[in-house]
Amino acid sequence: MNTDRKEAGPQEAGVVIVGGGPVGLGLAIELGQRGIRCTVVERYPQPQPIPKGQNLTQRTMEHFHFWGAEQELRAARTIPPEYGIGGLTAYGTLLGPYHYDWLQRDLVKPFYYTANERLPQYATEAVLRARAAQLPSVETLYGWNAESVAQDADGVTVTLHERKGEGRRTLRAAYAVGCDGARSGVREQAGMTQTRTDHDRVMVLLVFKSRQLHQLLQRYPGKSYYNVLQPELQGYWKFLGRVDLGSTWFFHAPVPAGTTADNFDFKHFLNEAVGADFEVEFEHIGFWDLRFAIADSYRKGRVFIAGDAAHSHPPYGGYGVNSGLEDARNLGWKLAATLQGWGGDALLDSYDAERRPVFASTIHDFIAKAIADDRQFLEAHDPARDKAGFEAAWQARAQGAVGEVHAFEPHYEGSPVVWPGAGTGRACSARGAHKFEARAGHHIAPATLADGRNVFEAFGPGFTLLALGADAAGVQAFRDAAAALGLPLQVVQDPAPGEAARYAARWVLVRPDQFVAWAAADAAITPDSARRVLALAQGRAPESPLFPNDTGDA
Repeated sequence: MNTDRKEAGPQEAGVVIVGGGPVGLGLAIELGQRGIRCTVVERYPQPQPIPKGQNLTQRTMEHFHFWGAEQELRAARTIPPEYGIGGLTAYGTLLGPYHYDWLQRDLVKPFYYTANERLPQYATEAVLRARAAQLPSVETLYGWNAESVAQDADGVTVTLHERKGEGRRTLRAAYAVGCDGARSGVREQAGMTQTRTDHDRVMVLLVFKSRQLHQLLQRYPGKSYYNVLQPELQGYWKFLGRVDLGSTWFFHAPVPAGTTADNFDFKHFLNEAVGADFEVEFEHIGFWDLRFAIADSYRKGRVFIAGDAAHSHPPYGGYGVNSGLEDARNLGWKLAATLQGWGGDALLDSYDAERRPVFASTIHDFIAKAIADDRQFLEAHDPARDKAGFEAAWQARAQGAVGEVHAFEPHYEGSPVVWPGAGTGRACSARGAHKFEARAGHHIAPATLADGRNVFEAFGPGFTLLALGADAAGVQAFRDAAAALGLPLQVVQDPAPGEAARYAARWVLVRPDQFVAWAAADAAITPDSARRVLALAQGRAPESPLFPNDTGDA
């Protein structure tokens, strides 16, 4: 990084990204790999050693695969692969008689190209920093603060100051993205309001060392995080997790208002959650307010927000960092398309139209719902009052936990850039169902092509058309339409689809982020119909009606 050059001119970058955590760096890599010049401004010279954001879903690991950093990330994990990274929910104490497997994301592995992963956020950030440094189109300014963000009709101006120095800089770009956390200065300066739901709970984050705790929990092999339900917490959790295997841990839990690091017995608090006395060496004691917040818009002109700047919630279930990285992937290709001349404002608007409803659903259908469901369960069932009834309800919860993993399937049905488009009565949501069929608005599942490649190995950087046993004339119609629209399209022809036949579609148009833009089983492809499908996918409104008898389904 060269911080001695002269103040930047108007052509310095296509995008300035404020915030160099996982979301900001992921966005920079997405843009950089597409040849878009961008600058990342991050206040901390080094990743902060707080073990948050550890659970990375299979979908998130697909991002790392396409960002060229999957193997490096897996090599950075702090828990040996052979141990396992599963979760567990317990009643009363961790060492009590009631527990079941929790958040078994391995159950949906067949629907994704990569396996899930677990490691502290600071380790993830280190991998992303290293990958970003390999891209010549990405500039990183670590140790700098964004002081102001201002936009006009032609671009965005971001003024910076050195966090521990006297340096000042001005950056000029076409767009700016705030990835600067829940207290986002970019969001506030752009005038984006938030809707908050305050659960009025003070939470503590403890980071500590204890080899004795590792010995106590060896009865649960392969488990790396533990959720404890206690009646007095009214549905809120005591949440314990491994940072490494054998010594370092983190712990989240609600504490009374007014609690400080000096007026509360945190060792007893931990011992009570586990159900045994063990030694503890604290490394960090911090506090945060439990609340949900979502921006009322993710875009204001040339300024966007992503990650915690756009949405925040309790760290339950690892939804935060994974949602933020999906923001980066969604926004990244759309910004690149616009800067490269084949996208536009309607495509950029679809970022908000797709991602904001998905996170609202994540809050209401999963996180807040889990708190409410736990509260109702604890009020209704008590093993001391009715042991048989409690145990029956506990077993039902265990089965329900399996269903929730399958139900968390973020999708973009009803998106204005997914066929058949907005106004169909469909809606983007985090709640869905994992299926192998290729469905418009849904993530595409992996499948092996006749030539032995997985479809994920065949995807191009732009749109990919899977022509599965389709006719040559239809393929040519799509090629011609893409050329006329300036849309980058790679065609993958599989004349005798085997495993890919489970897509139940002859045609599948896949977006740069591996979501299906359109799928059809037997629609006759004409030059006009190919143009309308591609025009909608790039944010242009088709001028003519839908295909005859085509609902947009496979």
